[in-house]
Amino acid sequence: MREFCSVLLLSSPYSVLTYALPEDLPRRMWHVGARVVVPLGKSFRVGILTEDNASEPGGCVCKDVLWPVDPAPFFSAGYLDFIRDLSIRQMDAAGKILARVLPAALRDLPLFKTQEGQAVRLGELTAADARAGLAQDWLAGRFAPYVCPRRQERLFSLTTEPPWPVRPQATAQLDVLRYLDVHGVSSAKVLNTHFGKNVSQPLRVLLKKGLVREIESHFQPEEVCAPAAAAFSLTAEQQQAVEGCWELLAERDPRSALLFGVTGSGKTAVYLELARRCLCLGKHVMLLAPEVGIALKLYRDVSEALPEAGLRLYHGYLNPSERQRTFMELAGQAPPCIVVGTRSSLFLPIEPGLVILDEEHDASFKQDEGLIYQARELAYGRITRSGGLLLMGSATPDVKVFHAARNGGIALNRLPNRVGEARLPEVRLVDLRVEPPEHGPFATSVRDALVEAVQASEQVIILHNRRGYSPVLYCEACSEPVKCPHCQVSMTLHKRRELLLCHYCGYSLQFPLSCPGCKGNEFLPLGAGTERLEEFLRDDLPRDTKILRLDRDTSRRAGSMQETLSAFARQEAQILVGTQMLSKGHHFPGVTLVVVVDGDLGLNLPDYRATERSFQMLVQVAGRAGRGEKNGRVLIQTRNPGHYCWQFVRENDYEGFFTREIALRQTMGYPPFVKLALVRISMPLDQPEADLLAAFGSRMRLVCPAAGVRILGPAPAPLSVLRGRKRFQCLLKADTWPAIRGVYAQMREILAKEKNVRISVDLDPMDML
Repeated sequence: MREFCSVLLLSSPYSVLTYALPEDLPRRMWHVGARVVVPLGKSFRVGILTEDNASEPGGCVCKDVLWPVDPAPFFSAGYLDFIRDLSIRQMDAAGKILARVLPAALRDLPLFKTQEGQAVRLGELTAADARAGLAQDWLAGRFAPYVCPRRQERLFSLTTEPPWPVRPQATAQLDVLRYLDVHGVSSAKVLNTHFGKNVSQPLRVLLKKGLVREIESHFQPEEVCAPAAAAFSLTAEQQQAVEGCWELLAERDPRSALLFGVTGSGKTAVYLELARRCLCLGKHVMLLAPEVGIALKLYRDVSEALPEAGLRLYHGYLNPSERQRTFMELAGQAPPCIVVGTRSSLFLPIEPGLVILDEEHDASFKQDEGLIYQARELAYGRITRSGGLLLMGSATPDVKVFHAARNGGIALNRLPNRVGEARLPEVRLVDLRVEPPEHGPFATSVRDALVEAVQASEQVIILHNRRGYSPVLYCEACSEPVKCPHCQVSMTLHKRRELLLCHYCGYSLQFPLSCPGCKGNEFLPLGAGTERLEEFLRDDLPRDTKILRLDRDTSRRAGSMQETLSAFARQEAQILVGTQMLSKGHHFPGVTLVVVVDGDLGLNLPDYRATERSFQMLVQVAGRAGRGEKNGRVLIQTRNPGHYCWQFVRENDYEGFFTREIALRQTMGYPPFVKLALVRISMPLDQPEADLLAAFGSRMRLVCPAAGVRILGPAPAPLSVLRGRKRFQCLLKADTWPAIRGVYAQMREILAKEKNVRISVDLDPMDML
């Protein structure tokens, strides 16, 4: 009697197809969760064997599976179930999801070799006279797939900031330098795609001049931002938190917990002790950070504290060959290890006993492009199947997470005090209406505090969450700012790079330039970014004051972010200016003063999370002060001192802020009291939208009430034009996710016939723009 199986294809059409198990091959060659080669049309494809006792489909003849790729399951049953659940949530094919997260070499057709090194083509595996012998060799390990390692990508990075010592006539060299300056580390493949094959000549010249260098990886584990930590010992509060989490880990059922600790309370020490104990139980650990820079620091902390632990680093900037090797090793029944990395680590093929999300509130844990997902939800999906613990740590937790903790949905452990003698800093507001900025962007009292700290040889962090020199370049002839032609937003001036840049699509113009509208050449820079702030400080403070800047512009060169943070940690500079990149996860004992240039910057965005995000960022950056022997202070400049969040920022009162914020959300009907989805619709600029959207809106207002869904819109998005397309959006609110998915499925069906119209859904959106 013939047996049948289900195979999930890892390439288009990404379907689950039924195949027959070959009668001439031993049954023990096939394993659920292993990759297999199957025929499709006139070609062969790689898929995952997801079921080995499928029913025979009627009315058709099933082809045989050709050959296994893995001698044992590559994915566990729990992992495959996790992918199936994710495909339902994302309303996307499970095969497409796996294809997005698997390294390319692991979904390509493999090569097969005998023990003597003789290659066997796929076509030869169909020959009846050879299959029996090859099957015995396969089971004995004498015949196996050979995964050809991908060539190490050639990666190129700038070695220095502009201006560069290149003749103006060397336009090809300048074009390459400018591209690397805007886009950061780039591969040879990307450069060839953008410039064509002729890029090799200017690239060789730049390498010879030392203006560009070839690197092995964007980030290396040794590129850390602080000196090695001493062996850790736990305080009484930390020990209590460890024991509380350990009780949850010892249970068979999956659990979630929040480690709620003020900045500087030593949450990392709790993570390390729990990881050590988890390894002793023979379980894998995932320790995840929102950004690569913080992940590198955690990697160093783990390697210092647990030198005997199996340790792996995984993030999206690894070379394809490194990602491939990590997947293969972990899929091969690896011994218990600690994986330190970013959100993409959640797709590694291990069964974690403990998943830790450090700075769990951070928006970087949400993937907004391609496969859209929230790391917190994926982490819970992983531990649900492995029976482990999800531990989320933060000084300013996500409001929804803290709501769950307060209501008993997840366990709550607290670290209310800083480690040692360090105290939380004093926070003071500077009302710019009363004390206007007379020293560049600084009020007099703030500037005096800066000078005082510099003269005392203390360190200062200055936060301004806006990069570039000036966010608006105003033409004095036509009274219009220079705008991106593709996004209709003001382009930011980057003075040192002699560039106007759109921060949304990357479109750039060389500066100086003539006004695109009136051809005038008299411009007035309005507003200030971190570059202009750095320039002012260099001119205003004593000449021997060392100043560093950390933002996306200064961290595009390979290793530049780590160089900056390491230099500041070694106290080689007194002032560090930057964006929110410097607000979390860094420990600088020498910092006694933190200045926030414009505390109102994010408060009034059209996003229900705007106040929460501002509060989190300000409390986090305030927490960088006073971590050493000297007390710290924080000065926040604002034009709206009456806003309710300031009281809680001053007092470092997260729970007070939470109580106020959760009441507002309940009144307005926002998460966690409803499920929320953002549906985005876009179309070309020249496509009429009025009739289409009116008909679409009328139809959906009939559909939604019957499904128990409230709809707002469609309406123009806050960023109404982006990358050359008009954008509109709808908010969907409901009590359950299935209700929202059902409505979105109907939306997609309604617009399916509309050419050039794109529609997507973001469940629990982090970005409302």
